[in-house]
Amino acid sequence: MKVAVIGAGVVGTSTAYELAADGHQVTVYERCSAAAEEASFANAGLLAPGTITPWKAPGMLGAIAKGLFSRNAPLQLGWGLTGSELAWLWKWRRASQPAAYLAQHTRLQRLAAYSTERLQSLTHSLHLDYDRSEGSLLLLRTDSALAQAQPGLQLLRDAGVAWQQIDAAAARRREPALHTDTPLTAAIHLPGDAVGNCRQFTMQLKAAAQQLGVQFEFNRTVAHIEPAPAATVSIANEATPRRFDAVVVCAGLASAALLKPLGVQIPLAAVHGYSLSAHIREPLNAPVSAVVDEQYQISIARMGQRVRVAGGMEMGSRADTKNPAAIARLYKVLYDWFPGAAQLASNVQIWKGARPMLPDGPPLVGPSGLPGVWLNLGHGAYGWALASGSARATADLVAGCAPELDMEGLGLERLRH
Repeated sequence: MKVAVIGAGVVGTSTAYELAADGHQVTVYERCSAAAEEASFANAGLLAPGTITPWKAPGMLGAIAKGLFSRNAPLQLGWGLTGSELAWLWKWRRASQPAAYLAQHTRLQRLAAYSTERLQSLTHSLHLDYDRSEGSLLLLRTDSALAQAQPGLQLLRDAGVAWQQIDAAAARRREPALHTDTPLTAAIHLPGDAVGNCRQFTMQLKAAAQQLGVQFEFNRTVAHIEPAPAATVSIANEATPRRFDAVVVCAGLASAALLKPLGVQIPLAAVHGYSLSAHIREPLNAPVSAVVDEQYQISIARMGQRVRVAGGMEMGSRADTKNPAAIARLYKVLYDWFPGAAQLASNVQIWKGARPMLPDGPPLVGPSGLPGVWLNLGHGAYGWALASGSARATADLVAGCAPELDMEGLGLERLRH
């Protein structure tokens, strides 16, 4: 079949590769000038199936409400919240009920496990090298934090995820550079997690896809799509639509506006996150792999010769305006744990990215309800960790095959309940 993929982030590029591997003729349209220029550009890089959960555990709403006026609160709500964002927050609140949360957690864990297997297979078969390192540590500063983590650990136990609770001394043996002056009660070691450079992975997979015949067209904004039997993709400022047998929408936040004229309503919201990346000053003072500060929900990871610090959840802000308090939190957590790790005097890359999130957690993977139009979108903060699995499942569905992955609860029908 002749298939169009809209979007060249990690999800779109992965989807294009899987479709081409099945023998389809694939064209990718991307509004930016290169692949992985938006949410995939400088994200945390965590491949952490053990800690993938819906972004709204029971009780989280109250905790967020108490901290909204603190500059160190994990979620920051700006004064620019739109009506659609307020509606999204209301749906998110409903999705935080215990029964709904557990159902979505199970679906995310199922997709994450499948995606991990597929990504590892691609890494080995294609000889991909993207500054990957294995394992992660969840750092718990206080006894209270350790107690609050127990329900989540039980979910990991129920899901069969390998983890080990270790004391501060054992954590510092795994990460020798952890600053001894910062209080640490315990840590959770997740050996199945990993960290790497998402953009590097995407660029290498793009090259592999091109070898299979995939055509990437950059600086092409898709203005409109039409479903089959005469499926077309209309490019802005072009008079003649492009004809295809199928269209797969992987356009991140732009997906909602593209699908709305077709009657497909997708409640996507932009939840912004931040990262800073800097060259390692002294390797012995840098992390071995990745750590996550549970209190601030900020990760610190080694990526080759650089350190990346990432985190933050911000709604109601402009994409082109960076919040100084959010950036200050990144520096604070870095100084707390690895004060001598990075060269911060110059050449520090500060990035703000919008993660396309659905209110209940899992992405939408599968048919749109319109003939020839398929969805693979809404991966949120876990885009890379879920991309390979959702791409393989999408390719199977487009070909009319039953995916290996159990697709229950990942389709558009769940939004109707």
